[in-house]
Amino acid sequence: MIDGETTHIEGLLAIGEEIPAPAQVRSWAPAAFWRSCAETIAWERAPERVFSGALADPHWFPDATLNATVSCLDRHVATHPDQIAYHYLCETGQARDITYRQLLAETNRMANALAADGVKKGDRVCIYMPLTIEGIVAMLACARLGAIHSVVYAGLGATALRDRIADAQAQVLIVADVTYRRGKAIDLKRIVDDAVHENPLVRRVIVWRRETKGQRLGALERDWEDFVAGAASERAPEIVGSEHPLFILYTSGTTGKPKGVVMTHGGYLVYATAMLASTTGITPDDIYWCTSDIGWIVGHSLIVYGALANRYHMVIREGSPDHPSPASTYEIVDAYKVTKLYTAPTLARMLMRFGGELIAKSDLSSLQAIYCAGEPLNPEAWHFLFDAIGKKKVAVCNQWWQTETGAMMLGYLATGPIRPDRSGKAFGPIAFDIVDASGLPVPPGAGGLLVIREPWPGMFAGVWNDPERYAQYFRQIPGAYLAGDVATCDADGYISVLGRADDVLNVAGHRIATADVESALVSHPSCGEAGVIGKPDEIKGEAIKAFVVLRSGFVASDALRDELVAHVRYNLGPIGAPAELEFVAKLPKTRSGKIMRRLLKAQETGAAIGDVTTLEE
Repeated sequence: MIDGETTHIEGLLAIGEEIPAPAQVRSWAPAAFWRSCAETIAWERAPERVFSGALADPHWFPDATLNATVSCLDRHVATHPDQIAYHYLCETGQARDITYRQLLAETNRMANALAADGVKKGDRVCIYMPLTIEGIVAMLACARLGAIHSVVYAGLGATALRDRIADAQAQVLIVADVTYRRGKAIDLKRIVDDAVHENPLVRRVIVWRRETKGQRLGALERDWEDFVAGAASERAPEIVGSEHPLFILYTSGTTGKPKGVVMTHGGYLVYATAMLASTTGITPDDIYWCTSDIGWIVGHSLIVYGALANRYHMVIREGSPDHPSPASTYEIVDAYKVTKLYTAPTLARMLMRFGGELIAKSDLSSLQAIYCAGEPLNPEAWHFLFDAIGKKKVAVCNQWWQTETGAMMLGYLATGPIRPDRSGKAFGPIAFDIVDASGLPVPPGAGGLLVIREPWPGMFAGVWNDPERYAQYFRQIPGAYLAGDVATCDADGYISVLGRADDVLNVAGHRIATADVESALVSHPSCGEAGVIGKPDEIKGEAIKAFVVLRSGFVASDALRDELVAHVRYNLGPIGAPAELEFVAKLPKTRSGKIMRRLLKAQETGAAIGDVTTLEE
């Protein structure tokens, strides 16, 4: 106001100049950022150095020592012992709460029992359990000892479990007898028995029994309750170097061999803890529900390590999200007054398929934000979450990350604008680029390979017992980590991740190698050859279709089709089972004998066939 009148100020100077940050800033700014992130966890000896090495040979906080469980349990028990850590729910109606004090005590009991049985620092322990408090206790107990756990998703079959046990050289297994899915008790123990049959390496199998109490156990087997009976509830953590492996988590590659991604006590925990809190705004005052499973990296980071280190108050649930009712998800949000929900686009599409009528039957007013990761979140599903569930009052934020990155890498913040048709922007000092096959950046809007140019603390420290496979991530595009996805980046810096660049299927957010499914099919006596593709699916993102060439003497039939699908289901688990199976006379191949899955997919979906010059006549 001047002399009682409103004065309009003209902005006249606009020269359109934009000055990039000085090159030397890139050498100190990321290190300062990650040093501040390191202050979010508890160290035995705090780091003086943040990073040494290079992108393909990273060493994070190399001079520091710690044990991850201290950040997750001990420091909270000292200040908030009676805070709820987990509200455990099961589709059967079972429910149980556990506080941080109780969680530490149960972790110590299992750790003491394992130590008494010979498990020590550096040993690998395979965990084949559903999303339960006991499964989480098993993970934390291993970490407490400095042992290295390898959680195998309890929906994978005997072959997948056997391969992972063998690759990790695990001598001890912690397993459950059953899990519950859509009203059925799924027999996990039978799968375990098959996987460890005639395996001389396995010396102990600890069985958490819910349905088989009283049944006779094998010579190597121990009942969970008997195993921990009498074990002390106190135990000092094994202090390890920052780079000591915390866990191995297997993920599919383009070959049949599983790929054991290694994460550490230091860098991984720093990244998962800091990025989870800073990109979601979740606090200990929230009621937070992540719908993933401990068998996947989302469960490791956002249900266990990163979440516990942030002292979150969580809901976890075992079973199918649409059982016993299609409204089960809404009913849980209502009953527990969930404020922050982290889920997958698969669940969003499932809820969208059920329609909006179920929403009104539950009070969802507690919800403040919904976060999605695991696969691209299509705009239709985003709008369903935002418009129908959130009533335009709930932030809906897409995020992108993968097993190898440890935690979220790009996406949206709840406080900022959202573009439903984009995946988002890089978080923190993460340096993304979109390049062509030769490593040259592509123009804005053009598709290319998604790469990361600078190291980050949550990056995997290696592929277990396979340094060559680890090196491949950095070899194709010099000076960059190759994420294996194709993407675009618009002029405003918004990245859209379009899908995998290789032959890895993405079924409901689970990465499955075509080679795994094909190998399972060919292991059946009737199957001579098999080719597998992913087809667009409204709910799962991709559904598996298999093309099978029968061996001589076998005749195609509906019964045989069902038998083959069941065979894959048993060996790989339900997520690997084909949704469709077609018998064919031959498969399209290159002259070198490689199956042209691209051609199969193009013929199936009506897409352009592309170059077929290498197709065998």
